[in-house]
Amino acid sequence: RFIRNKMKFLRFLNKKHMTNPKRGHFHYRSPHKIFWRVVRGMLPYKTNRGAKALQRLRCVDGIPPPFDRKKRFCNPSSLRNLRLAPGRRYTVLGELSHEMGWKHFELVKELEAKRKEKSALWWQKKQQLKKLQVAATAIVDQIIPKIN
Repeated sequence: RFIRNKMKFLRFLNKKHMTNPKRGHFHYRSPHKIFWRVVRGMLPYKTNRGAKALQRLRCVDGIPPPFDRKKRFCNPSSLRNLRLAPGRRYTVLGELSHEMGWKHFELVKELEAKRKEKSALWWQKKQQLKKLQVAATAIVDQIIPKIN
């Protein structure tokens, strides 16, 4: 499914510093670091403005606890089914990094499943409270006449 991108990444892994490999070409395996590096390539990170922009960027794997309670927004112009033509190939960054040696793929998958289960329970509870609130307002409207 993502053979071509896998081969490109393997070619990238082959790059190293000639005299001292500790000095050069750092090959990140986790998806958030790969994405961070891609974005860094799009920014003028050596200038003051670019460095500040890169500091403001926060990349994480999955949705960790401070962000799981926040409302998430989706940018419609960046959805895959709107941007890519039907039948077009694509690569999931988590699967690619798992193939390249990222060790926490299963752990993040498991944590995401737990988070989704927990949020589904929260949503059901919210819907029940909403129904109760609607019923309570209906009862109050019957008892207390509305003031025009």
